[in-house]
Amino acid sequence: MAQAKIKSVYETLSSLSIKDKVERKGKLDYLSWANAWHMLKQKYPNAQRKVYEHEHTGFNYFTDGRSAWVKVGIVVGDMEHIDMLPVMDFRNNSISVDKITSMDVNKSIQRSTAKAIAMHGLGLSLWTGEDVPELTAPVKEVAPKLIALKVGDANWKKVEPYIVANKTTPLADIIKTLGAKYSQGSLKVAEKAIKKLLTT
Repeated sequence: MAQAKIKSVYETLSSLSIKDKVERKGKLDYLSWANAWHMLKQKYPNAQRKVYEHEHTGFNYFTDGRSAWVKVGIVVGDMEHIDMLPVMDFRNNSISVDKITSMDVNKSIQRSTAKAIAMHGLGLSLWTGEDVPELTAPVKEVAPKLIALKVGDANWKKVEPYIVANKTTPLADIIKTLGAKYSQGSLKVAEKAIKKLLTT
């Protein structure tokens, strides 16, 4: 008789429905840390949470001197998944370390708890796209401002050597090349002088 396959922790947790536990905050759906922890402990009563502390300061957050982050591990059986999450404000922007409160750190620890539990499979789909950068409006390309070319002016003096050096080039190609810098209207006016340079 074939033995039934034992589901892994990930398979077990990812198959649980969280539909009735999902809450909406702003534009984001999320599973509260309390619901995530409750559902985890129902399936795995021996699961443990580990809030890491800085080895020198003993604080329950880490800092680079500008911003801060927390580090939380969730252990299920012999598997630990660790999440590191920035200490953020309600807009999900990092808070500078000089403005962080203990409440900010606490909230980040709880969100990091939910995220570390998700790495074991529970509610992982809610984090899909979290690491995708926000789309910004496409940058409009600005056409370069074209200069008016006048026969005899300073720009003409710059163009003359180019035309003379390219006498074997067809007129249309010369006009096209000059059109990258000079306006079409002014090139039309200067066309007779350009032809003269090409033929002398």
